[in-house]
Amino acid sequence: MVSEQAVLDALRAVKDPDAQQDIVSLGLVRDLRIHDGEVTFTLAFTTQPPATRATLHSLAARVVRQLPGVGRVQVKMGSQATARAAPAAAPPPRAPELIPDVKHTVAVSSGKGGVGKSTVAVNLAVALSREGAAVGLVDADVYGPDVPLMLGTRARPAMVANKILPVEAHGLRMMSIGLLVSDREPLVWRGPMIHSFIQQMLRDVAWGPLDYLVFDMPPGTGDAQLSLSQVIPLSGVVMVTTPQDVALLDVRKAIGMFQRLNVPVLGIVENMSYFACPHCGARTEIFGNTGGRRLAEEYGVPLLAQLPLDPETRAGGDEGVPITLRRPASAQAAAFRELARAVARRLEELAPLRSLPSIG
Repeated sequence: MVSEQAVLDALRAVKDPDAQQDIVSLGLVRDLRIHDGEVTFTLAFTTQPPATRATLHSLAARVVRQLPGVGRVQVKMGSQATARAAPAAAPPPRAPELIPDVKHTVAVSSGKGGVGKSTVAVNLAVALSREGAAVGLVDADVYGPDVPLMLGTRARPAMVANKILPVEAHGLRMMSIGLLVSDREPLVWRGPMIHSFIQQMLRDVAWGPLDYLVFDMPPGTGDAQLSLSQVIPLSGVVMVTTPQDVALLDVRKAIGMFQRLNVPVLGIVENMSYFACPHCGARTEIFGNTGGRRLAEEYGVPLLAQLPLDPETRAGGDEGVPITLRRPASAQAAAFRELARAVARRLEELAPLRSLPSIG
């Protein structure tokens, strides 16, 4: 049976990057209990920003989970009064929430294009819906709005009482600039126009009650990410990458941007992780291996999924029927369902951290 001292020793390896001290010495570890291989404790945070709290939470759970004799780890989040804290000024009046009936807002982003971000966003949204949740999907990739094609719809949004009604497709409520312009019309937009579009997708669309609103973001570190992160309190971001070093180089920059904006990183999705031969079943790691896992360990966040490179997934996107619906019994569809469950679990873990992001 694992001992309390062994758990505390393991947690001393987890350091607050700002204080440059371990979480045990800082007194953040509280209410440590061990019973039948299950370890539970609370991290009583003080002034750590949300992104740091999310990272410390993930690292603490991981180091304890690796101890011999530990079967389950439950890390709760709390807070403690800061000693000698100066009287806080009264906060300014908060602007009305743009989407008060939405429980969770999830951005799906990537460091570079071509890694399958939109495919992941669409199938994640569909899988969450198939789990019984009410789900909306915003195609915020204004330069490459592919979501209407992937969901097989070109319906025009209707207007009711000065509100835009999202288009219904495969059980999702969806909005995209691709529904409003022709396929061949390029969007040459500067930052203020992107900011205005993001606000309109939130303020002027009648989303109604939703469990999840998923945003398919443009690749990179641009105006759309900045605008969305400042306009609403994002519950978290799912980072999509392929295993090769070129993709990892760019996704590190994107993670750094979201950390600066205090948006929790829910985890990493390694897409095109391998190709399984349909004839013999042999796996070929076309883009290398372990890249997503190394990235997740580097940032102390979960590796949410390793998704195969699969012709059926591509065909589902081209035909407007995502693989989660097109082949629900396939291994690919199962992988997306497990991704949806992992994202839902991660959101519940980080629920106490929800706050309006700001640049700092």
